[in-house]
Amino acid sequence: MDIVLVQGDITEARVDAVVNAANSSLLGGGGVDGAIHRKGGPAILAACREILATTHPEGLPTGQAVATVAGDLPARWVIHTVGPVWSASEDLAPLLASCYRESLRVADALGARTVAFPAVSAGVYGWPMDDAARIALTTVRTTPSRIAEARFVLFDPEAHAAFRAHLPR
Repeated sequence: MDIVLVQGDITEARVDAVVNAANSSLLGGGGVDGAIHRKGGPAILAACREILATTHPEGLPTGQAVATVAGDLPARWVIHTVGPVWSASEDLAPLLASCYRESLRVADALGARTVAFPAVSAGVYGWPMDDAARIALTTVRTTPSRIAEARFVLFDPEAHAAFRAHLPR
């Protein structure tokens, strides 16, 4: 799989699937989650409500992933994953890695060939960007998948630089 880094807006990514750094309610929020829901429109929210009503009435657990339609986004699907909130006193790195593994698993099940990832948990959930980049890139690089391209779409220059520092040469 090719790993590509892009600085930009994930809601504009022309890929098969966009990964959403969601909260467990799947109903939208701040950061990437809010942007995806706003730009994707009501179809995404309706699909999330259906998931909550049928398979995840208590909310999507941290580290898991589910897919919905992409609504008005240029992607075909949105893969929602719930990242852990950063804690200096608890090792939650396995849960953050699970977000990426589970998103790739869902993407494979959908037949996606290109996936755009944000820096899961590195925004409002407070995960240090450097560590988030290391976990994300290591996990995506070592997870077996049929994905041809994993694109990390990073909103600002600092995030892009952190990911670039951990990208194998």
